[in-house]
Amino acid sequence: MYMICCSAFVQIYLICKTMWLILFLFLILCPDSICNPSPACDLQIVSAYEDYEYVQDGDIIIGGVFTVNCLMGGYKIREKPNLTAMFCLKPLHHYYKKLQMFLFAIDQINKNPTILPNVTLGYHLYDSCSDPRKAIKSVLQILSGPGKTIPNYSCRDHQKLAGFLGDQSLTTTLPMAQILSIYNHVQVVYGAMGDRLERAIFPSIYSSVNEYFMIYHYISELIRHFGWTWVGIISSVDESGERASLLLLRILSEFKICVAFIAYQRISVLKPEWHVVESLYRAIKKTSVKVIILCGTYHDLIFESSLRRLFRDITLILPPNWASSIALIGKYPEILNCSLSLNFWSEADKNFKNFVDGFHPMIRPKDKLLENLWMTTLFCSSGNKEKDTLYENIHYISLHNCTGQEHLPDVGDYSSDRTTDPVYRAMEFLVNGLQVLYSSQNYSSPKGQIDDEEKYRHKFNRHLKKISHANVRTTKRNEDLVKQFGVQNHVFVNGSLFSRHVGIFLSDELGYWKLAFNSTLIQWKNKKNQVPKAQCSKSCSPGYRKVPGLSIQPCCYSCVMCAYGEMSNVTDSENCMRCPDHEWPNENRTRCISKQSEFLSFTDDTLSLVFIVVSLLCFGKTLLVLVIFILHQDTPVVKANNKSLSFVLLVSIMLGFLCVFFFLGRPVDVTCLLRQVSFGILFTKAVSSVLAKTIMVCIAFKATKPNSMWRKWIGIKLPTCIVLACSNVQIIICVSWLSISPPFQELDKHSYQEKIIIQCNEGSVIGFYSVLGYMGILAAVSFIIAFFARTLPDSFNEAKYITFSMLVFCSVWIAMIPAYLSTKGKYTVAVEIFAILISNNGLLYCIFLTKCFIILCRPELNTKGYLHSKGNI
Repeated sequence: MYMICCSAFVQIYLICKTMWLILFLFLILCPDSICNPSPACDLQIVSAYEDYEYVQDGDIIIGGVFTVNCLMGGYKIREKPNLTAMFCLKPLHHYYKKLQMFLFAIDQINKNPTILPNVTLGYHLYDSCSDPRKAIKSVLQILSGPGKTIPNYSCRDHQKLAGFLGDQSLTTTLPMAQILSIYNHVQVVYGAMGDRLERAIFPSIYSSVNEYFMIYHYISELIRHFGWTWVGIISSVDESGERASLLLLRILSEFKICVAFIAYQRISVLKPEWHVVESLYRAIKKTSVKVIILCGTYHDLIFESSLRRLFRDITLILPPNWASSIALIGKYPEILNCSLSLNFWSEADKNFKNFVDGFHPMIRPKDKLLENLWMTTLFCSSGNKEKDTLYENIHYISLHNCTGQEHLPDVGDYSSDRTTDPVYRAMEFLVNGLQVLYSSQNYSSPKGQIDDEEKYRHKFNRHLKKISHANVRTTKRNEDLVKQFGVQNHVFVNGSLFSRHVGIFLSDELGYWKLAFNSTLIQWKNKKNQVPKAQCSKSCSPGYRKVPGLSIQPCCYSCVMCAYGEMSNVTDSENCMRCPDHEWPNENRTRCISKQSEFLSFTDDTLSLVFIVVSLLCFGKTLLVLVIFILHQDTPVVKANNKSLSFVLLVSIMLGFLCVFFFLGRPVDVTCLLRQVSFGILFTKAVSSVLAKTIMVCIAFKATKPNSMWRKWIGIKLPTCIVLACSNVQIIICVSWLSISPPFQELDKHSYQEKIIIQCNEGSVIGFYSVLGYMGILAAVSFIIAFFARTLPDSFNEAKYITFSMLVFCSVWIAMIPAYLSTKGKYTVAVEIFAILISNNGLLYCIFLTKCFIILCRPELNTKGYLHSKGNI
């Protein structure tokens, strides 16, 4: 709605302005003697010191307004002291080159009989001097024809005015468009671009350069290709520059490229604005930018000596309207060294250089622009003393007579790819329209019967619209001839600036852009010839992520390492990723690796090796004790302690040491089933044997009394029944456990994030603790009975050793339970193995150590007589 209102307002403004202009023309013009008016019917237009007019007759005339001089000043006319004439200052070679390109295009077209058969192109050109007053004056002069300027009338004979070319900037292009739109004259712009040149407001205006939207998308794509995210923008101080910079800022943000600053610069050559220079210098130093994009309307004043120091280590990016003038900036080659630019891509044409080689003030004395270039560039005298004095005073130069051997290509780079120049492309556009127009039946020859001027302009404009729409590529506003762009690298070698193609943007039939690039050809501004780092912050390496910094710019950030359990494998990652359950980040957190498996390995774990050695040693000791008892089974010491129970206990202890191996190695379902069951049954067998020995001690003491009924219980049957009964209960518990919820292998991925614990899940916790609980009950009963039997006579003092053995056994397993519950992984298994080894050794040492000592070291005590006399056993 806002845009519609603005457009309506502009149209109303133009209508009012047009009506005022028509009224003004009717008031000042007389109907008689139109082409030779009387002084009373003259239009007073501000005169110019030099008009810089270029005229050539032809069947079809093309008007042109070009900017060659970049400044306008006032000049007091000596004959008329009250009047001030416009004085154009500072002609520039690259602008003059555009004018020559127009003349070259006309020459080439006229020489080719197949383009416009039987038709000769003429032209009528002026220099606008980058001033809207001069541009309006030039348009009115071209519309009126050669001679006196008569607005709203044409004094041409049979020639048709096909259209206009111009101009370089919106400052002059917009006033031209306002006048030409009244007459529906075609205007092809070769330099200026902007939203104010919309087709809805000016229906007969066209552009031979790509719209900003496409250009800055290409530039943004180029910047992203090099990984640059921190750039600066320097724009011209005009409406075109302001709109271009804002559009560029928006497009760069879409590509996630941050702009450090936008500087609008126009440094006056006559009065340098030092505060502007210093502010730009501080902005560049403060933001540490390494890449700057130039946009807006091109002028070389920004490169004056006061700004050269700013760009020593800065890579400049130039859009086409700047790049088309890059050759002439041999004036500032050190600044543009190693810069990159976008330009229209095509093959080179050397005819243009040959064309301008013959341009010399002595050969073309009427070309005042050429004469002024000779004066300001080569300091050659013009032969006009008044003019020489004027130029010496204005430009602070000293003129002298030149040899006449100078050539235009010597003072400016006039080598060009003609088909890449927007002026040449504008001429191609106009000629294409003329070809379509004159190929129709009504326009077989411009010298024959012709329609009225208004109808002619209307049809010509209609044909140009068809050609323009046929070239629309990817945006609705891209109504020009551009289809592909080239990337150029400009290198300063031996005092000259050379350009070479390093890449090209191609647009296919679907409108997709493709960048074909050879970065090895690029020369950069550093000793190692590396791509400059254009970033606000250093890149976050893999393993780190970006976090917002203090700046509002998203490109300015800090880097923090990924959180525990997360990783990032790309540079400048915004988020870290969690690894799958079976993987874990490496030490640098740059990739996921398989989690380390944890279990008590037979080969790779020192703790397992210790348990194996200890278990085998204990097994050997127990086997040795068993062998000793077997060899001395008929001795009083062995007999007095019930040798059958001693053998069962020793075998149970020995197998208990071996069951440790079920707890070692990678757990599988079979070992998970066997480890707890074998441990529970074997320890129950051992504790049952100890319980039977304790009971038999008590019965033996009671059986010593006369006529004791306990005598019948002395023998092998009772202890055997006790051992079998107690063991069967444990077997029933184990079978029930295995039947209902047996142990199984489990991969614990959550207890430790960096490793996977391969362990046995006990299945039924009730079953597991029932096994331990039942074994504890037996041990407690044995301990209680042995404790009360400890005061029996010395002949039966084995109860003392059983008491100590059960005390050790119960203490170990009571302490094992909290330790077992508080550890994870292989250390849980290690706690259980440790409890098995300690409790087994407690039984072995407390019950059998003293007996082995007597058997081996004190055989004199191992006699029946000593046993009855001293009661040592």
